Amino acid sequence: MTDRIIITDLVTLDADLGADSTEVIAALAQRLARTGRATDPTAVRDAALARESQSATGLPGGIAIPHCRAAAITTPSLVFARLSPKVAFGAPDGPADLVFLIAAPEGAGAEHMKLLSSLARALVKPEFLATLRAAATPDEIVTLVDGVINPEPEPAVSTEQAAQQANSPATPDSRSNAASTESAAGTTAASSTGTIRSTPPPDAGATATDPAGGGAAQRSIVAVTACPTGIAHTYMAADSLVAAGERAGVRVQVETQGSSGSAPLGASDIAEAVAVIFATDVGVKGRERFAGKPVIESGVKRAINEPDVMVREALAAGTDPHAAVVSGAARSESGAAAADSGALGWGTRLRQILLTGVSYMIPFVAAGGLLIALGFLLGGYQISGNAKNIVLDNSLTDLPAGGLGTYLGAVLFQIGSLAFSFLVPALAGYIAYAIADRPGLAPGFTAGAVAVFVGAGFLGGLVGGLIAGFAALWIAKLSIPQWARGLMPVVVIPLFASLVVGAIMFIVLGKPLAAVTSGLTHWLNSLSGTSAIALGIILGLMMCFDLGGPVNKAAYSFAVAGLDVNDAASLKIMAAVMAAGMVPPLAMALSTALRPKLFTTAERENGKAAWLLGASFISEGAIPFAAADPLRVIPSMMAGGAVTGALVMATGTTLSAPHGGIFVFFAVGGLAGFLLALAAGTVVGAACVTAAKQLRKPRAGAASPAALATV
Repeated sequence: MTDRIIITDLVTLDADLGADSTEVIAALAQRLARTGRATDPTAVRDAALARESQSATGLPGGIAIPHCRAAAITTPSLVFARLSPKVAFGAPDGPADLVFLIAAPEGAGAEHMKLLSSLARALVKPEFLATLRAAATPDEIVTLVDGVINPEPEPAVSTEQAAQQANSPATPDSRSNAASTESAAGTTAASSTGTIRSTPPPDAGATATDPAGGGAAQRSIVAVTACPTGIAHTYMAADSLVAAGERAGVRVQVETQGSSGSAPLGASDIAEAVAVIFATDVGVKGRERFAGKPVIESGVKRAINEPDVMVREALAAGTDPHAAVVSGAARSESGAAAADSGALGWGTRLRQILLTGVSYMIPFVAAGGLLIALGFLLGGYQISGNAKNIVLDNSLTDLPAGGLGTYLGAVLFQIGSLAFSFLVPALAGYIAYAIADRPGLAPGFTAGAVAVFVGAGFLGGLVGGLIAGFAALWIAKLSIPQWARGLMPVVVIPLFASLVVGAIMFIVLGKPLAAVTSGLTHWLNSLSGTSAIALGIILGLMMCFDLGGPVNKAAYSFAVAGLDVNDAASLKIMAAVMAAGMVPPLAMALSTALRPKLFTTAERENGKAAWLLGASFISEGAIPFAAADPLRVIPSMMAGGAVTGALVMATGTTLSAPHGGIFVFFAVGGLAGFLLALAAGTVVGAACVTAAKQLRKPRAGAASPAALATV
């Protein structure tokens, strides 16, 4: 390999790189660019900060591993800094003095990713951290890091030597060395296969299952680790669990679903395991392989911070008949046991389920809604009544009365309408998918279609998706003969779950949900004056509360689900939601432009990008500011959003497109009112955050990038 992962020019020792994690990351990105390994330091910094906004990268022991992939990175690299003073990166035990920026190109090869993951594994070893703190020169750092990512191969042991060692008396030292060598060999094998196995000391199996040491089979645990980027935490968590297994005398096998490749655990390994650990921040690939196994679930960082606790919990779950188990793609409904065993609580789980449905629904909304708006632009609003007839009765060689514009407008409108019609079925289908994996898709989509048919709309999709998912999950848990198991996911579960949810929706819940939906629509249509303004304030507050999180998505989903060009109230709600969602990035951009000294260099750069993000209705453009200083930024943005929402409703502004920001101004009814509301909210938000930062400068490192994730 011609390019080394780390060179002396990428090492900084005992330096002050800034007051907070954002400034440190920006400085490391600049150093990467100065060595010619990145074309744009700002792009690298933004990619790393985006990863920080998902969860903090600080780890126990005074280390931090910000990491990212970006097209601007040309060579896989490690940028190292030993900080003085320390800087907070969100670790539970305090600020970090050792920081590695792990930078990978967008399409980094598997070999490079294996090298980067090797470093991540070394960072869980206290002795390696001690050598990093003791190093006197950049050359020593480079040598140390090279030693862990490109280790010298172990000398081969001949058959004769192995026999001599086996026949020689075992001493404590020799036994320890053998165990450590065996463990190291297992870790080396893991680097190439993607599966990591622990090798406990020779006597551990006996103590675990047979106090007499009678040769009983040793207990084993299987685990899956995965983080959003798949570079660092995935492998650190895996090695932490393996090491914990060695300490507990338990065989731990980990499937790392990361960037350097993943070899699935064998069916026999899974069958022999007493329990499974899912330490992931993303979905588990092939979760159905673990069906029926007692499970402990957590985010990936818990496996790094508390691996011994998780191993103990897994062993306890393996002997607890009431423990949560894997069924399809989700836990069973053993709520109390799940909470006690460290699994995700049902409140968190329900939020994840609903957000899964919304996230899969949004592409249908964006594509369908924008096509409908473009259809209006070309053919006028009058095509909404007979676009289908225009498309079917005419062609490019036989144009309707309105000419080419009307025909193309009708085509775009019809395509958009068909895409938009999947909104509720997609919502319900992927809610069910989040609960029961693929067997839940068919009954979930069926529930959504029934909700549309009976007029239950968005609310019916939510309820129907939940019923379909849990029905599929319940059916999957039924005990049936082994020969019939293959029919369960493709025939039995979809058939009976669809029957259950369809019957419930038609016979029991359809009419009540339709009545609620109809009543809500009539109530919205009747709103005027102060009532409409109050609704605008509420929607504005929700859109700015968590900047793309569950509350923001709830307000947005409410707006798009009711969007109807023939319903003036729904068009006003859509306008209020979009305008309020544009406020946070624009307000932060304005504040950084007016009072740049109140912000770090990195924040000022983020402010420049936030102009375009806000104009495009991407609320997430304000996340870097909110993550660094949530107590000042979020209330200020909510104030601006409330003003904008109120003014949109007060002026009667409408919007027939669900996304696009300034790029769909053609779909705004009352553009002057929209611009006035947007400008007023932006000014109020900027003024509030500027005043808040002037009153008291935020303490350096006081808020980690993980803070926003808990909102």
